[in-house]
Amino acid sequence: MTKTRIALILLVPAFLAARTPAPAAAEEVKKPAFGLALSGFVKTDIFYDSRQTTSIREGHYLLFPKGPAIGPDGADANARGAFNILSVQTRLAGTITGPDALGARTSAYIEAEFFGTSDSDLNGFRLRHGYLKLDWARSELLIGQFWHPMFVTESFPDVVSFNTGAPFQPFNRSPQVRFTRKFGRVSLSATALAQRDFLSNGPDGTSSVYLRNSALPEFNLKLQYGTKNAARKTETVAGLGADVLRLAPRIVTALGYPTDESLTGLAAMAFVKLKWPKWSWKAEAVWGQNLHHLTMLGGYAVRGVVDEARGDWSYTPIATLSLWTEVQTTGAPWQTGLFAGYARNLGSPHEIGGADFARGFNIGELYRLSPRLVYNAGKMRFAGEVELTAASYGAPDPFGKVRDARFVRNLRLLLAAYYFF
Repeated sequence: MTKTRIALILLVPAFLAARTPAPAAAEEVKKPAFGLALSGFVKTDIFYDSRQTTSIREGHYLLFPKGPAIGPDGADANARGAFNILSVQTRLAGTITGPDALGARTSAYIEAEFFGTSDSDLNGFRLRHGYLKLDWARSELLIGQFWHPMFVTESFPDVVSFNTGAPFQPFNRSPQVRFTRKFGRVSLSATALAQRDFLSNGPDGTSSVYLRNSALPEFNLKLQYGTKNAARKTETVAGLGADVLRLAPRIVTALGYPTDESLTGLAAMAFVKLKWPKWSWKAEAVWGQNLHHLTMLGGYAVRGVVDEARGDWSYTPIATLSLWTEVQTTGAPWQTGLFAGYARNLGSPHEIGGADFARGFNIGELYRLSPRLVYNAGKMRFAGEVELTAASYGAPDPFGKVRDARFVRNLRLLLAAYYFF
């Protein structure tokens, strides 16, 4: 009896194993419903400026040198150097994947850094990107905060400085709804945008209220061509874009009357990127009115008083032309590059009769040259960059064009250390 029980006990696992279906093939194994992948980097910048600068976050985000500040003795107070060390660009990101929905692959992305939202909030943890995405075979829908369409993620300056080529290169992240349709190697995207961290200027300072009170989002349309050859290590990106932004600077006049006066600014861009096995070339041209929210020169001004009894104003945009190009090597571990940028204040199409709400209103021209050297060692990177930025300051005429301008220059020496994860 004991032998019989033992035999039955030994036979039960074999019987169950025979009745159990064979494991599914690897591709049939059920995948987790959701996934999260963390990434980011730790970065420290050490920099010296030969002159006082117009910049953000204690000099970290450099735009251009300050104009002359001549004292009673004839000396320029802004002709004084400055130095700093900051790690506020340190960044953390999370890529989220999940089950399909509405016939599309779904994903989301969150990215934050310690740059803060103002100088008083330096070291504050702020949202850079936060969006969800639906991806079909030939189209894509993005909803959330992401790069402005005029910041071309496939072709932007790869400089060491956190300004990423601004104010020559559009620099803006905004809440948006973007739909992209793909036609082979060509894609067409249409985007509606609001404002959050990158704001227009106006009578109450920089604020999103001017766009919100216009009751219309900013609109952008972009046509882009792109192709890659992995075997040859080549890539081509080229495209065109157009943008329209309507602002309502005031809804009440200084005398208390309601006003519906508004301002519309137009912008256009063209860009190209060519990449070969050992080096790449990029270039972009931007023309636009009222580009303050893109961290560029320009904005708008009061054209005049349309109703003195009510204190009502009309407005006129200030236009800017900006050009930049960059060449760089793409080998490892050493890489070199050279960025060059030029921007010009084109003034207003109408005579200006009041206050201006512009960046660099008394700047006629800007240029920048910045060579760099980068060394990559596994997950670490060490980089050095010399950034020469010059601005010509003068007196704006009645149409906002700067006359009798003279250049001042700033030389930034920048060292940066990264650890990627």
